[in-house]
This record gives sequence, structure tokens and C-alpha cells, in this order.
Amino acid sequence: MSDDCIFCKIARKEIPTDFIYEDDLVVAFNDINPQAPVHVIIIPKEHHDSILTVLAGDDIISHIHIVANRIALKTGIAKTGFRLVNNCGKDGNQTVLHLHYHLLGGRPLLWPPG
Repeated sequence: MSDDCIFCKIARKEIPTDFIYEDDLVVAFNDINPQAPVHVIIIPKEHHDSILTVLAGDDIISHIHIVANRIALKTGIAKTGFRLVNNCGKDGNQTVLHLHYHLLGGRPLLWPPG
């Protein structure tokens, strides 16, 4: 984990956060600036700057997808549809340099996103 990374601090529970999901590998919590009725952030507990730093053979990406599926079912957005987004790098609008996914749903999501 990184000492100055806000998501690492959240994962270490140094910043109080109401987790909606937690296991040995990831935590999930509601976004502080939601863009949809359901907007959950899913992060690995282990620090990765982005999806580009995940090594081959590391199963964290597939685990995050499984967790997203569980949360989508639990929140009811699996019934009508949802979006799972990973922003990578400056042009991808990644604002926190810690691998994370946005799970969005609960309303029609337009394409292209903008």
C-alpha cells in the first residue's frame, strides 16, 4: 500500500468509510459524488497505480468483476442494466492513481459517455 494514496488509506480504514462490500482482496463503497442512483467504487486493497500495473497472472481484475456482479444483484441494478467503468491515465480521466472501478446504474446511461 502507498502511504499517501487516499484509496489505500480507505482500504486500511484510516479514513472512515461505510463499506458496502469487503473481503480479503477488495472493498467497495458509495462514491462521494454520485453520477447515478447507484454509484459504487470498487478498489483492491493492494495498491496498483492503474490497470496497466497489474501483472499477468494476478486475478484481481476478474475478482473485481465478480464483486461488481454481486453488488449489482444486491442493489437491484442487474435487472435493468449497469455500467462498470475503469478510467486509466490522464486522458481516461483517472483522478486517483489507484486501480478502481465505478459501478453505475439505476437510470438509463447514455453513450457515448462524454
